[in-house]
Amino acid sequence: MASTTIAAPFFMFQDGKAEEALNYYIKIIPNSNIQSITRYGAGEHGQEGSIKVAHATVGGLHIMAIDSPIQHQFNFTPSLSLYITLPDEETITEVSKQLADGGMERMPLGEYGFSKKYAWVEDRFGVSWQLNLD
Repeated sequence: MASTTIAAPFFMFQDGKAEEALNYYIKIIPNSNIQSITRYGAGEHGQEGSIKVAHATVGGLHIMAIDSPIQHQFNFTPSLSLYITLPDEETITEVSKQLADGGMERMPLGEYGFSKKYAWVEDRFGVSWQLNLD
């Protein structure tokens, strides 16, 4: 039993996309890494080798992810997004470009009244990201 209360975003990917998504995020988002992956074994509820649970750090935030063993009628929603503050223009430009590749820009990278450089993108896995220049 945990001795403290800890909250973490929990990502449920469809069609076995969890590992692909996590590898993509750690490749393009600074301060990111996969901490552990537990996979389904033979005869378990999920497809053998798919992710039962993964723990990762993305942009300094601890997250969890799974490959759903059930095909659901829903996916991610843009009403919940990950907000990342990035240190410089080069980094925010590259991260925004990479996350939008195969996805969509909800608000293209630009200067807005509330930010000197900001973007809101949905990646190819359906996860929504808000990026802000520090």
